[in-house]
Amino acid sequence: MTGPRILFVVDAGPEVGGGHVMRSLTLARALQAQGAQCGFAGPPATAEILDAFAPDMARRVAADPTAAAAREAFDAIVFDHYGLSEPDHSAVAKGCPTLVIDDLADRAIGGDIVLDSGPARRAEDYLGLAPETARLLLGPQFAPIRPEFAALRAATLAHRGGPVRRILVAMGLTDVGGITARIVERMRPRIQDVALDIVLGAGAASLAGLARVARRDERISLHVDTPDMAALTADADIAVGAPGSSTWERCVLGLPSLLVALADNQRPAARTLAERGVALVVDIDEPEFDAAFDRALSRLLRDGDLRADLSRASAEVCDGEGAARTAEAFLKLIAGREA
Repeated sequence: MTGPRILFVVDAGPEVGGGHVMRSLTLARALQAQGAQCGFAGPPATAEILDAFAPDMARRVAADPTAAAAREAFDAIVFDHYGLSEPDHSAVAKGCPTLVIDDLADRAIGGDIVLDSGPARRAEDYLGLAPETARLLLGPQFAPIRPEFAALRAATLAHRGGPVRRILVAMGLTDVGGITARIVERMRPRIQDVALDIVLGAGAASLAGLARVARRDERISLHVDTPDMAALTADADIAVGAPGSSTWERCVLGLPSLLVALADNQRPAARTLAERGVALVVDIDEPEFDAAFDRALSRLLRDGDLRADLSRASAEVCDGEGAARTAEAFLKLIAGREA
């Protein structure tokens, strides 16, 4: 007997990035590990990401992912798309078990389960927005994180500490607005002989320019659509990144981080992490962003006690088992409906 067919309706592109696809892919792999069959529906950028990270994953590509979903057969559905709300969820799901991945709590949503991994998210935030009967999976303990991070957790946390020799720069695969090149150019004069591991997607706006820079700056290594993110995170001594879903990957491995908030949906989580001493945070929209970034980077480079504090606090945020927890909850719901 085959497992349930689960369709993921996701968004991706130059403006929204690739985080929706990547975290949904992690959840899909966890569901597959428990016997489910998974496929994706989304815009063309979805296919580009899946081609790089999951070429075996079934997908249907269309400018309107709800139209693509309507042509698929499924037993349950997952939505990870901020542009869709309750009428869309209900129309596409047609009564099937539904999970909605969200970060915003800013619109009415359908769904039997709502997953929001924000560190400050509370059940009250979804009052009047999610169905009263919906199960809320809230907080980083449910964040979908690839299992290789949890596998490296114990060994990596044991060796955290010491001087900064490697910096991981990960501003998002789609490199919104060419932000990666801007960040790297600010860092290069300030890091002395520290190595930079820069993670980008193949379509990143910064890639061509950074490739030219890397040819004359031996400190720089570019990692394009890398499958080795867990190892890069484990090997780094500090990170500079956007406060998206990769934040929880860095937390699992206790990596001291400077987060650069790029979008409104990232700011609440970033503020909470800063307040809890989990990460240093600067906002791209600050009038004096460059000076604020330079100060934060300098602190992270020179202050070993600060790095130790950030590492301990971040490691307490989540353990990397969220995808399995969420998959188990969703499959129990599906099985209950089928009974």
